[in-house]
Amino acid sequence: MTEFVLVAGAWLGAWAWDEVVSELRAAGHRAHAVTLSGLAERQGEPAGQRTHVTDIVDRVERLDLRDVVLVGHSYAGIPVGQAAERIGDRLSRIVFVDSNVPVDGESFVSAWPEGRPMVEASIARNGGFWPPLGAEEYEGQGLEDAQIARIVHSTPHPGATLTEPAALARPLGELPATYVKCLLDGAEPNEDVARLLKSERWELVRMDTGHWPMFSQPHELARILLAAASRTGSRA
Repeated sequence: MTEFVLVAGAWLGAWAWDEVVSELRAAGHRAHAVTLSGLAERQGEPAGQRTHVTDIVDRVERLDLRDVVLVGHSYAGIPVGQAAERIGDRLSRIVFVDSNVPVDGESFVSAWPEGRPMVEASIARNGGFWPPLGAEEYEGQGLEDAQIARIVHSTPHPGATLTEPAALARPLGELPATYVKCLLDGAEPNEDVARLLKSERWELVRMDTGHWPMFSQPHELARILLAAASRTGSRA
């Protein structure tokens, strides 16, 4: 039985995984959706990026989880990638869902040079938080109007988590991983991901949907997660 630990990206909490969690549990596995500090029901808690790494590691260790598949979507790929090396032999596999990946000494905004000034200015204007994007930014991503409205009205994201640098003790390419590329958000992975995909321990899976597949295609995403978990020889 696999223990899935799922972390959604900016602005979102554990609620974002509801449909996927149901599918994973119906398949006989255990699934734990994590809300990071400062978001959703944890809004108001102080948070930096290292806080988010600790949130994930603490959930795994507190529940004494084994055979863990860590799943990180969008921004959450950065803390998930760091948490993966810290849980040691508890890790079975990482799944990055159309996400950023941690690069030692770099932050979320480091990997987004064209958007960095916009994000940093937005954080400065909004008391240290990055507010959800406007509804128009979610068009063309395979989402229904009700789904877009829910994301738009989710939690402003703690700015420090986006600007603090990641810290890795070992090359991320040494860990077993699946990268899920959502094609409506761009046909190819970014340069950091493309380099990691050269590792024999990494695989690429494509989804014909937008950047939020837990809403637009939850059944297909659950199928991909189950397939990743079943890969032989996947232990770190």
